[in-house]
Amino acid sequence: MQQPLRIALIGAGVMGRQHQQHLAQLAAAEICAIADPGPQAAAYAAGLGVPLFADHRTLLAEARPQAAIVANPNALHVSTALACLEQGVPVLLEKPAGIGLDEVRRLVEASERLGVPVLVGHHRRHNPLIARARALIAGGALGRLTTVTALWQLQKPASYFDVAWRREPGAGMLLTNLIHDLDLLRHLCGEVRQVQAFSDNGVRGFANEDSVAVLLQFENGALGSLTASDAVAAPWSWELGSGENPVYPRQFDQPCYLLAGTEGALSLPQLQHWRYAQAGAGWHQPLLRSSEPLPAGEALRLQLEHFVQVARGEAPPLVSAADAGCTLALVEAIRQAVDSGRAVAPRPL
Repeated sequence: MQQPLRIALIGAGVMGRQHQQHLAQLAAAEICAIADPGPQAAAYAAGLGVPLFADHRTLLAEARPQAAIVANPNALHVSTALACLEQGVPVLLEKPAGIGLDEVRRLVEASERLGVPVLVGHHRRHNPLIARARALIAGGALGRLTTVTALWQLQKPASYFDVAWRREPGAGMLLTNLIHDLDLLRHLCGEVRQVQAFSDNGVRGFANEDSVAVLLQFENGALGSLTASDAVAAPWSWELGSGENPVYPRQFDQPCYLLAGTEGALSLPQLQHWRYAQAGAGWHQPLLRSSEPLPAGEALRLQLEHFVQVARGEAPPLVSAADAGCTLALVEAIRQAVDSGRAVAPRPL
């Protein structure tokens, strides 16, 4: 029987602690050390009975972990992951993979050159219902995918913005939240050829956006839209619809993704499948609706189990640094489209 994989946690904030909660339930892995310079980290590490380091480099040298979860601030993601890779330590890197495409290129190059894997934490891809939706689309259940409608509309409380950095450029919902939705759209519908976009900050007046509208043209010819706001009283978002995180009150009946093709349509996260009984039918005939089984499984837990396999060399990363870089390139293209008022193609990695 294999010994538990010794995993270091670099960054013991909200996401780092969520990872640790799932890690504590795995027989195949265990936390061995924490790196976090924050004042609350000492008590947290003591409660877990593991050593605390103020700097991740010291942790790598002294604790010698077999793998690491990197969940520190976005601007430190790439430099921290590179330090791990240079020590031969596989990384589960929280999204985004970086704050710019150029630094993600360095991460991809280092991972490939050193032969040390990086799994990027776009955890929704590990949700079993997403795996089922992707299989349905790939299996032709929708025919030719034609249109995609994505919604991310909810209201963050005023207290969310008491933290200063959340009011600053780059901390808006596009990079913080919508990157998840854009990653799923790529995963389900394929690569994006070009985007057009508008944003506005008129509700709060902060330096980042509180509403965004994006048009997407996919390489396969499908057209899509993503309409988002974190300043509205509305139930349409993955957080509220999927039940993935119990801190959000679930809206069981409200979809956030609508995918339509020539042979059928699919709503997510409910996995409602719509189609006609006979080929060639049209709007005068009733549509049949069926509910696909909702597979069980927590995305973060499944992601962590997958990471153990990746770190042991038993599986390739479901979301590699290069793959996550393509999602970041899409975010950058949307920003450029907002600024220029023109259609923009994502830059190749």
